[in-house]
Amino acid sequence: MSVLFPSGPVGAMVIGGESVVGTGEEIRSADPRTGAALDPGYPAASAGHLERACALAEQAFPVFRATTAEQRAGFLERIADLLEERRDLLVERAHTETALPAARLTGEVGRTSGQLRLFAAELRAGTWQGARIDPAQPSRGPLPRADIRQRRIPLGPVAVFGASNFPLAFSTAGGDTASALAAGCPVVVKAHQAHLGTAELVARTIAAAAADTGMPQGVFSQLVGNGTEVGARLVGDRRIRAVGFTGSRKGGLAIAATAAARPVPIPVYAEMSSINPVLLLPAALASRGAELGAAFAGSLTLGAGQFCTNPGLVLAVEGPGLAAFISAAADAVAADAGATMLTMDIAGHYAAAGDALAARDGVDELARGGRPGSSACGRARLLTVDGARFAADPRLQAEVFGATSLLVRCADTSELTAAVETLEGQLTATVHADEADHSLAAELLPLLEERAGRILFDGWPTGVEVGHAMVHGGPFPATTDPRSTSVGTLAIERFLRPVAYQDVPTALLPAEVRDENPLGVWRRLDGEPSRDALAVDSAD
Repeated sequence: MSVLFPSGPVGAMVIGGESVVGTGEEIRSADPRTGAALDPGYPAASAGHLERACALAEQAFPVFRATTAEQRAGFLERIADLLEERRDLLVERAHTETALPAARLTGEVGRTSGQLRLFAAELRAGTWQGARIDPAQPSRGPLPRADIRQRRIPLGPVAVFGASNFPLAFSTAGGDTASALAAGCPVVVKAHQAHLGTAELVARTIAAAAADTGMPQGVFSQLVGNGTEVGARLVGDRRIRAVGFTGSRKGGLAIAATAAARPVPIPVYAEMSSINPVLLLPAALASRGAELGAAFAGSLTLGAGQFCTNPGLVLAVEGPGLAAFISAAADAVAADAGATMLTMDIAGHYAAAGDALAARDGVDELARGGRPGSSACGRARLLTVDGARFAADPRLQAEVFGATSLLVRCADTSELTAAVETLEGQLTATVHADEADHSLAAELLPLLEERAGRILFDGWPTGVEVGHAMVHGGPFPATTDPRSTSVGTLAIERFLRPVAYQDVPTALLPAEVRDENPLGVWRRLDGEPSRDALAVDSAD
């Protein structure tokens, strides 16, 4: 093993490829099964450590943005290779820190390396550059047209906040980091304190990959500290140009407020809060109510409900099949043994939020699962309320991060539609519909489009495919920017901005928009997609 990657975590940050021990208050992750603090301890970053990480990122930016797409693709693939080589060590540590099953974490290593490779392929494809050329038309009347060319360039250093529920795929080397590095932006990560050892091991892996592929020293750093100190200072640093965040609404809004209050505000791409409504339309409910109830409970309790796409709300019309759905769902929830949640704080917030929801007027409990013998206990819970009360009480839409869901019983399809119209922005919306429901589904679809980033039919929202067409985002409060996604290749666009070049001499043009197309990228030539060289009629 290299110095950058010993056989286990040692309690250090990584700043510009160097192992650095903080000087602030010590932070420790804990085993959520026992509550025992884990070795090693992590002294928090000082103001000087943050200053160095941001200064190195600023120095690295002009060098890193000038690397070729192939060079950055090689860097991402090297990170993926090293993650896979060190899979067993990563899984072992992440399991200790999160209590997530080893099989789930093994899959998460694969997802993390897979999305790094996906962005490498996207870099080679070249479409991310958004190259466009509108050739000059000097003889056009009544006014001639200038030669105008466009491409996208990286924003600059990006701050990334690790997520609690995905210690690998949404944390140090997760989608935000992968897409920012692919765009040509250096990254400074604020590690999540729930899994500091895992974060350190991954940070050392990225640093080793950067060294192996000749990347500039400040291309990646990771700091340790709490959000109100290190996190806020990081977002407020003048050298940071954008932020990627996955976590609570409270945390995301605090980051967005800090970014907006800067002398030069910056974009924040925060994924925050979603209850992911599931609509059970009448014919589907009548034909397969029991089947839907059992499948819903499986989705609800998966991973102790600690997914941002967990189905926290079900909307159904009173009628045939609803009783069967309720019976099957309640039986499955009651039979669930419970699970250890990610941290004791998360488990405490989960229990309190569930109790607050259950205490609202008109809410009844249908079922409650077992209590696991752990410090971070999470019990599944199924609640219900009628449609009129749901529409009248916005607090019934509060997210409960865990395996709690609210079933809304609507008197008819009009009340179902009214309930949908009250919904906040969501990451997902799911519809279960038979052919006889399609006319109603067609009426509801435009409403769901306005309220969700991803619409599913006859499936369940847990599980997010990493691909080109995926949208993992949605209207506020699901995210701070509904125009983007944090999963899939479109995520790279968050960290790029367009620049137009008007009548720039050929010798000074970026390669992506030169006439001969030396990089062979896809471009829009006068609006038409093409990989051809530009042939311009000199008479025009």
